[in-house]
Amino acid sequence: MDKTKIIYDKVMAFKQRFPGTIAWRLKAHCKVAADHINNDEEILYAFAAQKSYSMLNIVSTFVVVITDKRILLAQKRFFFGYFYYSITPDMFNDLTIKMGLIWGMAIIDTVKETVYLSNLSSGALQEIETVISKYMMQEKRQYEQEITPEERSKLQNELRNMSKHGE
Repeated sequence: MDKTKIIYDKVMAFKQRFPGTIAWRLKAHCKVAADHINNDEEILYAFAAQKSYSMLNIVSTFVVVITDKRILLAQKRFFFGYFYYSITPDMFNDLTIKMGLIWGMAIIDTVKETVYLSNLSSGALQEIETVISKYMMQEKRQYEQEITPEERSKLQNELRNMSKHGE
């Protein structure tokens, strides 16, 4: 199946579950993300958010894709080019969730920078926190060789199912 379609379907399922999330031009952003996913990677979860600290900035939509190897952030620029970021588990430090009256924010702290994902529907925050936390705990444990293949498979199935059905 086409990687762009897989990502787009997951993002649209997220948008249907959490319609208050502000996001634009999703198909174009999904194509950029799909172009950077390697053939040996599996797409587990995807959502859209504004990559900005300000809740007033509603024109910086990024698609966030969690694969079995890393987190990708992709945005197709309006006229030409794109922005792309990759967060590998060894670069991940911490995740913070902030909830406001209408929208919330997920803050991913990495070794190099802090990534602010804003204008997320407040209902989406718990799901995003669960997915990213489970994923990062799994991947960090794998680096330390504490996780069995069965545990890894079980956690990946949980993330896949969450993307399809929510919690």
